[in-house]
Amino acid sequence: MAQADIGLIGLAVMGQNLVLNMDEKGYKVAVFNRTTSKVDDFLAGAAKGSNVIGTKSLKDFFATLERPRRVILLVKAGEAVDAFIEMSLPYLDKGDIIIDGGNSHYVDSHRRCEALAAKGIIFVGAGISGGEEGARHGPSIMPGGNAEGWPHIKEIFQAIAAKVDDEPCCDWVGDDGAGHYVKMVHNGIEYGDMQLICEAYHLMKSMLAMDSAEIADVFTAWNETELNSYLIEITGKILGYQDDNDAPLVDNILDVAGQKGTGKWTVMSACDLGMPLTLISEAVFARFLSAMKEERVEASQHFEVPTVAFSGDKALFIEYIRNALYASKIVSYAQGFMLMRQAAEQFEWTLNYGNIALLWRGGCIIRSAFLKMISKAFDKDPKLRSLLLDDYFSKEMTKAQEGWRKVVTTAVEQSIAVPCLSTALSFFDGYRASYLPANLLQAQRDFFGAHTYERVDKPRGEFFHTDWTGTGGTVSSTTYNA
Repeated sequence: MAQADIGLIGLAVMGQNLVLNMDEKGYKVAVFNRTTSKVDDFLAGAAKGSNVIGTKSLKDFFATLERPRRVILLVKAGEAVDAFIEMSLPYLDKGDIIIDGGNSHYVDSHRRCEALAAKGIIFVGAGISGGEEGARHGPSIMPGGNAEGWPHIKEIFQAIAAKVDDEPCCDWVGDDGAGHYVKMVHNGIEYGDMQLICEAYHLMKSMLAMDSAEIADVFTAWNETELNSYLIEITGKILGYQDDNDAPLVDNILDVAGQKGTGKWTVMSACDLGMPLTLISEAVFARFLSAMKEERVEASQHFEVPTVAFSGDKALFIEYIRNALYASKIVSYAQGFMLMRQAAEQFEWTLNYGNIALLWRGGCIIRSAFLKMISKAFDKDPKLRSLLLDDYFSKEMTKAQEGWRKVVTTAVEQSIAVPCLSTALSFFDGYRASYLPANLLQAQRDFFGAHTYERVDKPRGEFFHTDWTGTGGTVSSTTYNA
């Protein structure tokens, strides 16, 4: 007999906590897991005393659901999602709703949305951020896909989402793969934020010879400034955490970073769309470089590292690091929103950028007070091409420039790698430059490949080719590619 408001398949950490969240908000949830013993363990453990309904087969699972059936999949992205969708089809009727709440690639969500619509099934790809804590107490949720599903899931999703100023951090994002695309960009920005924080830590540790407790105090203080955010907050806590030997735990963690691919997807999408996502790209590459631990150790034996002892005002330089971190953070978000705007044009999505910023204010990993200013910028100008063109952020960048430049130049002198802080500065200098040396680059392309060029004294869109050697002829790449 149908009795559950919604169902969830996949009782890993995120799934269990999301179920408990929904149960706490008064919704009756049916659960299923391929390893059925996990259902028993869940009901006897974390869900003991709840109204959660455990099932041992997909047939029983779907039989418990009120119509239209609403089913959340929280399984490993990729083949597992497709497999569960395929297994579920015999039990679904037209108008039923499948919600993929995992970290799926937006391309897959687009494909699933179209394929299921042809069968009369509504597909929603919902990006969910916040980890297990967010899932349990209120995540940021970014649903997209078939808009017919939103009225049927809106109440539940907004009830369980994080709240900021009594507003839920959940709203409809856009068609087909838009929800998972926005979540992907969120994760890319997360990569950038984390790497920037690590570079600030590295500068204080290696250049200023500060211990972890001192640096923890700095991050704790910074969390009371415009840098206030979840990642700054937890960084202070991490640096202050003691290992069993009463030493900072962070000092005993191997300097090798992992990743699950969403940052890489963001960079790949930027390349496909021709967007200069330099900071997030460097954050991804920094993780790749960290993984080459043994090779890095070997290389360190081959090269004498030139250093210049720091002799300046320590407190002032810490402030410069804060300026550099904040300005680079602005660049990271500016690039992320530029990418989303380009994707919206490419895929014909209607994205509300101010609203997206609000969705990220609570529950998610990149939540911060700073996002309110981003929302205001897009509310003021919904067609804003870049945050760097907004009056508020333009002024903030100007104020931070002196310290930012001193940090990057001093890091170079000290042989300390700061890939994201430095590439953010390079992007800023390039973005605000009315002239870049691409004229020479285009001349080179025309010389060896007849790729043509535009002229400063002619209208845009007119292309020219020069026979640079006198033997190349007049055929250009409009006729062939070299």
